[in-house]
Amino acid sequence: MALQAGWQPLAWWLLLIAGLSDAADGWLARRAGGGTSWGARLDPLTDKVLIVAPLLWLASNQQLPLWAVWLLLARELLISGWRAAADDGAPASSGGKAKTILQFVSLLMLLWPMNWSGHQQLTQLGWCLFWPSLLLALSSAANYLRPQSGTHQH
Repeated sequence: MALQAGWQPLAWWLLLIAGLSDAADGWLARRAGGGTSWGARLDPLTDKVLIVAPLLWLASNQQLPLWAVWLLLARELLISGWRAAADDGAPASSGGKAKTILQFVSLLMLLWPMNWSGHQQLTQLGWCLFWPSLLLALSSAANYLRPQSGTHQH
């Protein structure tokens, strides 16, 4: 909403605060002895909402190619469905976590407000980080869906 209204600095700060609070929540859950299967299902969903909304805005403003954003959305829906069927909520893998962090950093740079210092350089760096985050998203999806020895596929 803030992006659509043209309030880029507010949108940037909201994204930063939401990302940091998500990281703090995960850290606190692990420190308290781990999370629950409900938390394992809910946390990736909140990550998706946090990341998908700015991605769609960037695609609608032709700052990212729509096909790449649709590919990410398809990946997220596929993995969300797979997680929903898993008994333990299928906690995020290290590849999935790395993908989320890289996407988040890329988005912060891509959304760097125009009137802030370093806009051109940071948005260019955000563009450059987006592509490895896409590759990491696809490879982590393949790892999630790869049948593990001794287990059955859901």
